[in-house]
Amino acid sequence: MAASNYQTVNFHFRVNFELKNEEIDIRFQSVSGLDSSLETESVREGGENRFEHVMPTRRKYGPLVLKRGLVKPDKKVGLSQWFKEAFDNENVKVLPSVLITLLNEEHKPLMTWTINNVWPRSWKVAELNAMQGDVLIETMELNYNRLLLE
Repeated sequence: MAASNYQTVNFHFRVNFELKNEEIDIRFQSVSGLDSSLETESVREGGENRFEHVMPTRRKYGPLVLKRGLVKPDKKVGLSQWFKEAFDNENVKVLPSVLITLLNEEHKPLMTWTINNVWPRSWKVAELNAMQGDVLIETMELNYNRLLLE
């Protein structure tokens, strides 16, 4: 079989959390925030006023933003319950990792991003509007401190 030189598409993906009963609760229409950047610090060269060096200092990530049609929180459902515990009861549980996997047309992994030390940062519901018949979208933001591409 010849190697494919086509660029990958972005619409076929899976998000995996380490939570119980998550299968119903982890279907998303979009995932964003898979980004990392390096903060910098300027250092002036001693005795030479014409030069300034920019040095990398630390990495900065996310937040990871997940969007989906609203799913009513249920005690049997993992992700919604995890968010509900964090925002209703101020019981923030940090997950060791979450996997975001880009899939090919045969549902096989092409690329996997692993984010570490994940906790809920924000939980929003879109505007309620009697003039439109759109699906009600909920947005979940997650904080994380490491991003690995496998």
